[in-house]
Amino acid sequence: MALADPAFLTAAAQGRAFQDGSLTPSAVVEAQLARIDRHGAKLHAFTEVYAEDARAAAAAATDAIRRGWRIGPLHGVTIALKDLIEIEGRETKGGTKANAGRISAYTATIARRALEAGMIVIGKTHTVEFAMGGWGTNTLLGTPWNPWDAVTHRAPGGSSSGSGVAVAAGLATTAIGTDTGGSVRLPAAWCGHVGLKTSLGRFSVHGVLPLAESLDTPGPMTRSVEDASLLYAALAGPDANDPLTYRPPYTAPEATLKLGLAGMRIAAMPDRDRESVDPEVLAAYDLALKTIAAAGAQVAQIDLPVGIASMAGPLGDIIYAEGYAHYAHLIDDPNAPLDKDVRPRLSAGRGTSSSDYILAKRAQRKIKMDFHAALAGYDALLTPSVATPAPIVAEIDQSKTPALFTRVVNMAEMCACSVPTGFSNGGLPLSAQFVAADGQEAAALRAAWGYEQARGFTVGIPEGFK
Repeated sequence: MALADPAFLTAAAQGRAFQDGSLTPSAVVEAQLARIDRHGAKLHAFTEVYAEDARAAAAAATDAIRRGWRIGPLHGVTIALKDLIEIEGRETKGGTKANAGRISAYTATIARRALEAGMIVIGKTHTVEFAMGGWGTNTLLGTPWNPWDAVTHRAPGGSSSGSGVAVAAGLATTAIGTDTGGSVRLPAAWCGHVGLKTSLGRFSVHGVLPLAESLDTPGPMTRSVEDASLLYAALAGPDANDPLTYRPPYTAPEATLKLGLAGMRIAAMPDRDRESVDPEVLAAYDLALKTIAAAGAQVAQIDLPVGIASMAGPLGDIIYAEGYAHYAHLIDDPNAPLDKDVRPRLSAGRGTSSSDYILAKRAQRKIKMDFHAALAGYDALLTPSVATPAPIVAEIDQSKTPALFTRVVNMAEMCACSVPTGFSNGGLPLSAQFVAADGQEAAALRAAWGYEQARGFTVGIPEGFK
């Protein structure tokens, strides 16, 4: 399969081809629907595929673009939406069997903005129940299959598991996930593509089923950093239905995205945070540091106020308390059909006192202040996205989490762009994340794009799902 296969082209490449007439949205949609027909049962990325609606939207986009009525760079590009995002008249279950048959009464702001940009919603994707888990597993609705191992069922990463698989396997060009402790970046890392954790309030959460409302951030999952920048520009901004979006104006990434790494200051993590990292992940991380330095960035190892992997306590108290507040009616119902791995996690919120919660939020404020102070003078911090390649699903210890490097970004209310760094000896994707200060997505994206180009950008195509 050539890289020019329209199902695997980046959104930016598709947009350019739509503009010059060498490709049409209809051709891309048909190619991706054919792949869903061929591989969808095994990959299990989608809860529902909107095939006929996608075909109709693609035909309309094809006609409009031919007539010179192109809305913008994402017109005619497909997007998959995590099964937390409301679309009027469609089922939105939030990853739980208990919500089977729940029909959305309205459309989420981010979905509406995608449609206004001319994007084509190709379907809804699987998630961990209530978005509460980093491995990507779902015991009742099924766990999506990481496409980088066609023989062994490996973790797709969670909670935005289906979105990660859909982009990696050429079933959709882009996707939206949500990130409370790493749920955009973990599946992007294990599925071998880009994931952008946005700053709190940059994307509206109106119409997005919550886990922990003070931490939840929707974000793009794409094949390239440029694509993530395009989605960010299209979907971010104030929304009257979400007060958190009324923040100082964000810096649009387009102006600085392709300036490159020259002159940027990038921090490397301290030695103590290297100890838990798989040797292959660490080797790829160290090579990434050398690559960005060779591309002109100033790289320096810094100290951090606390260990990156030490966020479990206060972050857990926040997620458990806020998640339990939303879903207590199901968690406390012994007859509710809930995931056996998720129920005990959110049940912990029952025992989280108001004092525990207040202390956790106080700890979060200090962590945010300390991390921003430690990174003052740096454009970004580079860490691994996840400490190991994707594990085998049957061997996962559900009492643990893979979110060691991702959750600090949520806790400190920062943003981060996860980008591929290569492959393990077993052919599994490896990844690192560029972490930037609150509201500095432009810096995270610029650093990630610069690294992506310096390393040599290609779209990975999983061998076993051609």
